[in-house]
Formats: sequence, C-alpha cells, structure tokens
Amino acid sequence: MEKNVPSATVKTPAANFAGDVYLNPVFDGDGTSHLVCGLVRFTPGARTNWHSHANGQLLVCTDGTGLVGTRDGTTVVLRAGESVWTPAGEEHFHGGTTQTMMCHYAILDASGDSEATTWLEPVTDEQYAAAHTAAGVHA
Repeated sequence: MEKNVPSATVKTPAANFAGDVYLNPVFDGDGTSHLVCGLVRFTPGARTNWHSHANGQLLVCTDGTGLVGTRDGTTVVLRAGESVWTPAGEEHFHGGTTQTMMCHYAILDASGDSEATTWLEPVTDEQYAAAHTAAGVHA
C-alpha cells in the first residue's frame, strides 16, 4: 500500500481547454498500473477541446453541473454523484455549463502503444450553445 499526498493545483493548458480549468493530479500510474486520475474543476463556460481516449474515459462528477457532448450532437448533463463513460476513440468534450461550475474525476487507462488522449480542435461557441440546447440547459 502506498499513500499519495495531494499534488499542487495547476491551470490546464490553453491549447486544450477554453476558459479557466484547474487540475489536481491524483494518480499517474506506478510502473505496473497505467491508471491515470485527475480532479478537474471547470469554471462556468469552461470546457475541453474535442478529444478522444485510446482506452476510454470515466468521468465522475463530484460537484456542480456540467455537460458531456459527442460529435453526433448527443449531450448529457452531468451532476454530482453521476458518471459518464466515453468509450475508446469516441470524440467528445466536457465542461461546466455557461451558468455553473463543474468538478469531476477524470479516470483513464493509459496503457498501450498510442497516446492515451488525442487532443483535437476547440469546441466552438456555436457547438457549445447547441450542446446546452440539446441537453435542455439554458445557455
């Protein structure tokens, strides 16, 4: 057994996120495990770029209300205590709503020969607004 001490909060890179997003790394593998976990905080209006994960990703909301959207226009509202699984290769985004912050654990398996996360272009304001409409959330 190994106890981990909290890591310092870092601001996520503007190249992959819109708005103010903060990360506390929780676990980054140990040489035998390829599990990666981070606590991510999105301020209102903040979101990831479009991206996918080689082995999928589990998002577990701890606080606030957020959105998770896919390229086909499917959008789900994510609230505290709820989780969303995005399967391997599915292009998606996640973040707060325009009115609320959202905090979640992002958990993924970083094993394999390819990058665990493939970052793509930003989610446009129009796509973000459409996600709110699709989810029935006021933008």
